[in-house]
Amino acid sequence: MTVKIGDTVPSATFTTFTAEGPRPITSDDLFKGKTVALFAVPGAFTPTCSAKHVPGFKAHAAELKAKGVDTIACVSVNDVFVMKAWGENQGVGDDILMLADGNGDFTRAVGLELDGRGFGMGLRSQRYSVVVKDGVIKELNVEQGGEFKVSTAEYLLAQL
Repeated sequence: MTVKIGDTVPSATFTTFTAEGPRPITSDDLFKGKTVALFAVPGAFTPTCSAKHVPGFKAHAAELKAKGVDTIACVSVNDVFVMKAWGENQGVGDDILMLADGNGDFTRAVGLELDGRGFGMGLRSQRYSVVVKDGVIKELNVEQGGEFKVSTAEYLLAQL
């Protein structure tokens, strides 16, 4: 079942890359007591994700934070090393927290998985954005297949 506005974010553990190497980060670590703008992509280094999605959130990071967002995070069903390399490639710095959902546990828990086997990609995440305040979903914007409209930084910014 897909999460909806008003739901509590399910418990999950992501992996992020730090100066000390890969580090687990739980959904409580990420969301508790904070406002988080999280966006999910089907895959690191994929065309729309690299050309539009990440660059949009990077370009609007200061505006999102000015509207009360504590953390901007990108999640993908990729391993932590790919997410690290992609973040470096995109120049996200400290603006966007790159989260690996390597086994797709979070993606399945929120009910937003995408079957990419027809494209040789396996289980992936649908493209979406969400605003989470203290663990509760306040906005949820799930793209229809092949679209890039409601999960953009600009769309999310207008909701804050």
